[in-house]
Amino acid sequence: MHNILIVDDSPTERFYLTDILVRAGFAVTTAVNGGEAIDKIRAERPQLILMDVVMPGANGFQVTRSIARDPELAAIPVIICSSKNQETDRIWGMRQGARDYLVKPVDPALLLASIASLDQQPASAAA
Repeated sequence: MHNILIVDDSPTERFYLTDILVRAGFAVTTAVNGGEAIDKIRAERPQLILMDVVMPGANGFQVTRSIARDPELAAIPVIICSSKNQETDRIWGMRQGARDYLVKPVDPALLLASIASLDQQPASAAA
């Protein structure tokens, strides 16, 4: 897993996550909202998506659900990275198709461990 798309409307958050991932050897692209994210996912086919929830337009839950329901995109894992830290938010995110749910500020070690655990899962787990 090398190409990661970060979807977040906050420039600070995009910079923070990009810095963690680039230092760990990943290639990173970014999108500032759900619409741009879907376009980039279709064009670039990232191997992982880090998804914010609270964004203008379609929120991260809606975009994650769209990805999970699209046969062409469903195999791409999504990790939600959100400031929404209620257990109900985490459960809802996982029900939309996310593979993991991390609360901001994202702990770098937890993020890298979550990514590493995805590498251990068979691709069919996304289906």
